[in-house]
Amino acid sequence: MDTPIEIRDFLVSRRSRLSPEQAGLPDFGGRRRAPGLRREEVALLAGLSVEYYLRLERGRVGRVSEDVLNGLCRALQLDDPDRNRLFELVRIANGGEPPRRRRPAPRPVGLRPPVQQLLDAMGDVPALVQNGRLDVVGTNALGAALFSAALERPGPNLGRFVFLDERSAVLFRDRDRIARQCAALLRAEADRRPFDRSLTDLVGELSTRSECFRRTWASREVGEHTAGPTLLRHAVVGDLDLDREVLELTSDRGLLLAAYSAAPGSRSAESLRLLASWAAAPASGEPL
Repeated sequence: MDTPIEIRDFLVSRRSRLSPEQAGLPDFGGRRRAPGLRREEVALLAGLSVEYYLRLERGRVGRVSEDVLNGLCRALQLDDPDRNRLFELVRIANGGEPPRRRRPAPRPVGLRPPVQQLLDAMGDVPALVQNGRLDVVGTNALGAALFSAALERPGPNLGRFVFLDERSAVLFRDRDRIARQCAALLRAEADRRPFDRSLTDLVGELSTRSECFRRTWASREVGEHTAGPTLLRHAVVGDLDLDREVLELTSDRGLLLAAYSAAPGSRSAESLRLLASWAAAPASGEPL
């Protein structure tokens, strides 16, 4: 048996069975050269780069991880017999070795106390800490007040907020730019950590639930966390024109601290002071 050809034929046949509609993807019309999903669409749903999926479809499955195969199974909607067949083909291709169970790099669930102390000491500057998946893992009081809409749910994630919560179009006055930035950051993280199961699941979730994400992800842009302007509209203090600065926490690999400041004497600086007072005041049920 020529195992690479078997793997290729298996993956091609399974993606040919799924229409974009069945996979939760938009069909923009136009003629397809072959039935079913395109390779780019399978890669999108599985949270993989197109280049990596092409490698797998050619039968080059050396050192592939269990997480990657599980992502393919979800993308292709494989039932148990098909899933077992794929895993068996990979095992045979690797000389009898099962797919690797790769342990992701440890990610802190919370912050080390000194980092939280640093955040809290930045009392007049809204700040938050996030990881490469755009999970928010810590804030100070002013940061929590500024981004309250994005932090309401347990395990807040800025990618989910931007692409799945309509309120993001209110909070971010330049939401389209922020959406492109988020997708580019997630793609860069996916390239760095192709075996991160949580990241793969996040990309798959956004791909199936957000047309905006699918369209933006398909552009294949990659990005880095950089300083720059942030234009917000807060429910309490209105419009804010802020400058974002990003610092890497070298003792906490993969974590970044983002701090937001306003030009001295500006209307936005006054609005931040008002927001800090509002956040510090006991809840009274009365508007500011």
